[in-house]
Amino acid sequence: MKKIYLDYAATTYIDPRVLQKMRPYLTNAYGNASSLYLLGREAKNAIEKAREDVARILGASSQEIIFTGSGTESANMAIYGIAKAYCNQGNHIVVSKIEHKAVLESAKRLEKEGFKITYLNVDSQGIVKLNELKKALNRKTILVSIMYANNEIGAIQPIKEISKIIKKFRRENLLPAFHSDACQAAGASSLRVDELGVDLLTLNGSKIYGPKGIGCLYVSKDYKIKPLIVGGSQEMGLRAGTENTALIVGFSEALKLAEQLRKREGQRLRNLRNYFIKKVLKLIPHCQLNGHSQKRLPNNINLSFDGIEGESLVLKLDQYGISTSTGSACTSTDLTPSHVLLALGVPEDLAHGSLRLTLGRKTTKKDLDYVLKILPKVVGNLRKISAIQL
Repeated sequence: MKKIYLDYAATTYIDPRVLQKMRPYLTNAYGNASSLYLLGREAKNAIEKAREDVARILGASSQEIIFTGSGTESANMAIYGIAKAYCNQGNHIVVSKIEHKAVLESAKRLEKEGFKITYLNVDSQGIVKLNELKKALNRKTILVSIMYANNEIGAIQPIKEISKIIKKFRRENLLPAFHSDACQAAGASSLRVDELGVDLLTLNGSKIYGPKGIGCLYVSKDYKIKPLIVGGSQEMGLRAGTENTALIVGFSEALKLAEQLRKREGQRLRNLRNYFIKKVLKLIPHCQLNGHSQKRLPNNINLSFDGIEGESLVLKLDQYGISTSTGSACTSTDLTPSHVLLALGVPEDLAHGSLRLTLGRKTTKKDLDYVLKILPKVVGNLRKISAIQL
């Protein structure tokens, strides 16, 4: 049976070049970076070189890069860190309704603690409504968090325009700070924080052919944040605990490779994506594309099919060796409709019938042609046994 992986937005394999860079720190160079002897100094030097490499790609200072255990931790650190550091200046936070749960759940928890949260609407294609953002900002606003690119529908937000709105509102004040979750955008869009105009930026390794269990948070030197994890003085006192040198080195190498391949691979994936979307919309009736047709990640395809359940579709495709998802991997056990699709105005029944396919470095046109052969048959069979009449 064929094995076709189309869930790169959930996670990627480790690039062999990344694994090669990591290997010494998993075996011989195993020292604790906080130790003074040679093994410790070797680990410390490797971490600081990785920090400098990441900073260079982001157009930042190495002192503005904090390594974390995941993208979720980085997002949590950004939200809680700013909220706790500046709560004496305001208690209002603005997020979009289509953020990753790492941001939304952080906001909800702060809401229970007395913070005021504004959840911005998006249009039918998943783009944040800028007029709502302008109206939402007030003197108590300390943070705006809007993702760079959505993990479910691939919609790319106008980050530079959002930054301009925030900076115009600030006048002479540093608040509100602007955070963006860029986990899905890495390898597809420029991450230069000086061009984007963000103050905090979240990244992780598992989306860029790096190891799992590693992320980073860029925090502008103009801002202070409160740590989530306390103890030792690692990561400039913002993230206690012995650093995982191998994962940090792997993350840095993966990010460098992603940046090197970004334009070439992006165009290849964009061509494959457009080819597949055009074909599937022609082959399968009562099917729609979710999200912006152009302002979307080059590898993202999110479709809704009338009359079927997305979970059933994923399981049936798996029987043919095709790995897909119905949305975010973080909510795969939640049978409620996608909060992202509902925010777009997709009817609940149609949102239940969603399928996300995300392409990657090993995806070929031959793979997609195989899916195009199987998918219409599977959708047709599921509709035959469905209680929903079209």
